[in-house]
Amino acid sequence: MKTEWWKSSVVYQIYPRSFKDSDNDGLGDINGIIEKLDYLKLLGIDVIWLSPVYDSPQDDNGYDIKNYKSIYPPFGNIKDMEKLIEKAHSMDIKIIMDLVVNHTSDEHPWFLESKKSKDNPYRDYYIWKDGINDQAPNNWGSFFSGSAWEFDYDTQQYYLHYFTKKQPDLNWENEKVRQDVWDIMKFWMDMGIDGWRLDVISSISKYQDFPDYENADGITNQFIIGKYHSNGPRLHEFLKEMHEKVLSKYNCMTVGEAPGSTPNEAILFTDPNRKELDMIFTFEHMDLDTEQNSPNGKWQCRPLELLELKESFDKWQTSLEEKGWNSLYWNNHDQPRIVSRWGNDAEYRKESAKMLATILHFLKGTPFIYQGEEIGKINSRYDLEDYQDVEIKNAYNQLVIQDKSMSFEDFLRSVHYKGRDNARTPMQWDDSENAGFSEARAWIKVNPSYKEINVKNSLDDDDSIFYYYKKLLQLRKNMDIVVNGKYELIYKDHPAIYSYLRTLDNETLLIITNFYEAPAVFEMPKRLKLKKFEVLISNYPQALYGFEIIKLRPYEAIVLYLEQTD
Repeated sequence: MKTEWWKSSVVYQIYPRSFKDSDNDGLGDINGIIEKLDYLKLLGIDVIWLSPVYDSPQDDNGYDIKNYKSIYPPFGNIKDMEKLIEKAHSMDIKIIMDLVVNHTSDEHPWFLESKKSKDNPYRDYYIWKDGINDQAPNNWGSFFSGSAWEFDYDTQQYYLHYFTKKQPDLNWENEKVRQDVWDIMKFWMDMGIDGWRLDVISSISKYQDFPDYENADGITNQFIIGKYHSNGPRLHEFLKEMHEKVLSKYNCMTVGEAPGSTPNEAILFTDPNRKELDMIFTFEHMDLDTEQNSPNGKWQCRPLELLELKESFDKWQTSLEEKGWNSLYWNNHDQPRIVSRWGNDAEYRKESAKMLATILHFLKGTPFIYQGEEIGKINSRYDLEDYQDVEIKNAYNQLVIQDKSMSFEDFLRSVHYKGRDNARTPMQWDDSENAGFSEARAWIKVNPSYKEINVKNSLDDDDSIFYYYKKLLQLRKNMDIVVNGKYELIYKDHPAIYSYLRTLDNETLLIITNFYEAPAVFEMPKRLKLKKFEVLISNYPQALYGFEIIKLRPYEAIVLYLEQTD
């Protein structure tokens, strides 16, 4: 019988190459993770989500896989992985892995065979098409800039790649492909892993007529990313088959990365009666500081409006209240550091990091913490040549060099704000050289903030962001209302305060946060007839409150346990 242990769990994402280097080659590794399990146990997490550790050419930092059943040698080997699973399980910590099966590496044996000839038995493992008038089959764009099609001169056809040209998309219409994916999943689950984060899973089903997008504003030859890139016609059929063939046989958790999905589509993924996935990652809140319909994509940034964030969270919380389940996150390996993005990473770094954590961890759903978030890691404002990310490099070539749609200065400013490498700098363990990550020079520059912002300092400071996160996790474990309580937004139209209720039976929690630096005043709603209340957690030592008025300081967060009169 499959239990729902993942509903009360908190997941901690590890990006292996940047977490801890045990053999001093400048790259993190599996044994480095094993070394730090006691730290994660102290924090109080329940599950580790491990970004890809499979053998890979590392064109996209491991999301281009050439062997799903072996480990990238600098990270270790299968025995190291078995040891990690065993050690984590002995500490009541579960492990989920990244399932990257929208695409493989172009160095995977399947693709090496597929490209040999049009009649090769593996040709149909990937998506090959003839060009049209010496052009790509359609105007679909790659998420990493340019066309999603690459021409192969040997066989005179194009293959589809939603990401880099070294990441050809698999053809899920081919039943043999699906059977091979089920086999990969069983291999790892039989080894003992506890579930999956499914990379861009909403993209595995392709529209088989491969229609062109209508060109925006009459621009020809523009490569477009849109509705045809996700939620294809057979997506849910494939996921039901995955559940039937594999997932139903294990007591596991699944979270699908599902860009382009609405709450209604999320219900299709996560309604337990449909037998597909447990939850998905939505991107709606992560796109709120992007100018919509800009040809510059994510790099055309705009200030976040709190009202839009509240509207988005409210929609997802209420839509999935009875029929599905939310994942909750601010950070991951693809997103910048939230305290730099929507908080204040200078004067109010501690306060704003704790405020943002408070908003997220009292919502209904399963929270995900990304490595370093719990110590308030900040963005890295490097020179452009110091970034390693293929997405940044491709976008620079496309937007600054070729299209000239962004100036160098504007692009670099956007990279400082939203670039993925902000999340990928080495974990800051202490203030020694290389931040205690390695005795060797790391694969990417260490954030210079490590002298101040590091685990050692956090553990020595009773008021640190780390201990605030630890308390949030304890409250989730101790209070059923945090896991199962109903969500209700209050003061929907207040431009600075994000406040909501969680209710379960006769219990009520009131979450009050000031999202900005300017002070704000919270008035207790008249309908809450308070007998007394208790401060469960707050990010200032003493809250300025009365029964009816609370004066909120910069980025202040307070959670009240309410006892109401009849």
